[in-house]
Amino acid sequence: MEKLLDIQHLKVDFTLNDRDLTAVKDVSLHIKTGETVCLVGESGSGKSVTSKAIMRLIDYENGKISDGSIILDGVDLTRLSQKRLRSIRGKKVAMIFQEPMAAFDPVFTIGSQIIETILENKKSTKLQAKERALYLLERVGISDADLRFHQYPNELSGGMLQRAMIAMALACGPDLLIADEPTTALDVTIQAQILKLLQELKEEFGMSILLITHDMGVAAEMADRIIVMYAGRIVEQATAAQLFEQPHHPYTRGLMQSITTMDSDRSKKLYSIKGTIPGLADLPSGCQFHPRCPFASERCTVESPPLKEVNNRLTACWYAEEILKTDWKQPEDETDIVVLSKNEVQSTIKHTAEPLFTIQEVSKYYPIGKSLFTQNQSYLRAVDKVSFTIEKGETFGLVGESGSGKSTLGRVILQLEKLTSGNVFFQDQDLTKLGAGELRKKRKDMQVIYQDPYGSVNPRWKVGEIIGEPLQVHESLSVKEKKNRVQELLEIVGLNKSGYDRYPHEFSGGQRQRIAIARAIALNPQFILADEAVSALDVSVQAQIINLLQDLQKERNLTYLFIAHGLNIVRHVSDRIGVMYLGQLVELAESEELFLHPAHHYTKGLIESIPIADPAYSRERITIKGEIPSPANPPSGCRFHPRCPAATARCREEQPLFREVYKGHWAACHNPV
Repeated sequence: MEKLLDIQHLKVDFTLNDRDLTAVKDVSLHIKTGETVCLVGESGSGKSVTSKAIMRLIDYENGKISDGSIILDGVDLTRLSQKRLRSIRGKKVAMIFQEPMAAFDPVFTIGSQIIETILENKKSTKLQAKERALYLLERVGISDADLRFHQYPNELSGGMLQRAMIAMALACGPDLLIADEPTTALDVTIQAQILKLLQELKEEFGMSILLITHDMGVAAEMADRIIVMYAGRIVEQATAAQLFEQPHHPYTRGLMQSITTMDSDRSKKLYSIKGTIPGLADLPSGCQFHPRCPFASERCTVESPPLKEVNNRLTACWYAEEILKTDWKQPEDETDIVVLSKNEVQSTIKHTAEPLFTIQEVSKYYPIGKSLFTQNQSYLRAVDKVSFTIEKGETFGLVGESGSGKSTLGRVILQLEKLTSGNVFFQDQDLTKLGAGELRKKRKDMQVIYQDPYGSVNPRWKVGEIIGEPLQVHESLSVKEKKNRVQELLEIVGLNKSGYDRYPHEFSGGQRQRIAIARAIALNPQFILADEAVSALDVSVQAQIINLLQDLQKERNLTYLFIAHGLNIVRHVSDRIGVMYLGQLVELAESEELFLHPAHHYTKGLIESIPIADPAYSRERITIKGEIPSPANPPSGCRFHPRCPAATARCREEQPLFREVYKGHWAACHNPV
């Protein structure tokens, strides 16, 4: 196969405060015609910068290519003017972004924007462009393509918008498709559909794909070759089979060991790479991974290893061959891993049968669509008659696709939103009956960690003020006492107490999440709602935060409601798991029982949609087709029946009861798995 893309010795700089910072250095890679290459690594490793450099989009972000060449189909893109590049973007190379809303203009319809892309790059009439746009929308699996063609971006769901963006990227038949984290924000079911779609389109259009991801399961499933980046450099390059069988670089090994799988031992702490990826202004000398590397020597601190061939793949490590003699599947630093016997595991689960929360028939409806001329009121049924308990000291996991009502239920339980009907008892006290003053006192015992800690705090406040605010509201402390308490909390969550006087933007995503945890535990609460608290984090940072949360739970006897769509992580942390679909609880069981013996077809489909980090493993991942319907107009009977492979006529007409199918295992299904 010929090389479609050939990058040699690429160096990208960004100008910041009259100073150049190097984001990517000496990157050389190629992609052959019809090949899928994955770029992997933590946030800040230079993956997205490399992809944007290919499109020359960094020119608009204060960046510049200061060295090297990017040759696409015989043309060096580094030497072209922006005017000439516009004729290549879309036609020769196109890009799918992580956030599809950022790719569409909110004031124009989906169809008009795809037509504009076609007319810009191809000589065709408006009618021909419309026909192609409709064909592409149908081809990427959008139902009612003609209807969606005339809709605006905000009227489409996340999965549908991602499909529309793929349609727009394919509008002019590019030779190379760059996909930058195209499935990170999507549910496992939609992710499986999008990845399958990309594979099919690659074959149909004869494209090459450069896929950027931090999900090693996605890389295993999609890639012919994998390139691992760290701090702006390539540290390893190999075929997918080679990399997963025997990673040669310590950083790649660390990423592999950080993966939580369905077989992970829940009695052990998750493995995580120590520390965090350095900032562009604080790059260490020598091998830039050496401060976090368990194999680092004095030579590593001084000399930067070249990318050289070892065993028919490329790796940048002085000790690659020596490291191969150690078993990579065992964590290098055993002191970080707590191995517990079965008896000890039982003793660490502090929860008893005594409920901390009792949720009874809770519903939350939002009024929509009331006409000026009629009194008919329709409702969006976000949560519909949900009942369960959360026991003291346990972690109760809550899973389901976006739009299933998980986060709304969490907010309603804490009375951050008033419920429509039902009761929420906290320590036998009905929170729905409390006045504002009484509820404020109760908030000491109930705290929240959000998915985006940066969006949930005032960015103009210093960290000391953010963590100290609950103390100021609920406790009478002097300025000195409050500062001491906050600094103590920073150290408890693994941060330096000097962070007290810094602002949130000065910290990485993982560090900001630690700040959010410090704020949540400031008042010694009994209960914490973790709402997608690790979903946006890299796999290694995710492991660090999970380990921290579990340590705090043991030390403080905390109770968690853990909401997430990363099913492997939920399995690892949870004692019991509830599965939600379209506002209702459809299954509830102990964690291992749920994953080993799912009773509801929806749960089974979610589990089968999880990507597996093994290129040799082959299976049909898509058992749930389509998307979750609108809560404003739920289907009759069982709400899952339009997507269920086992649906019968009874399922379409009669709503199943939520009943105990085995001891301690509840499900709402007429025909359990």
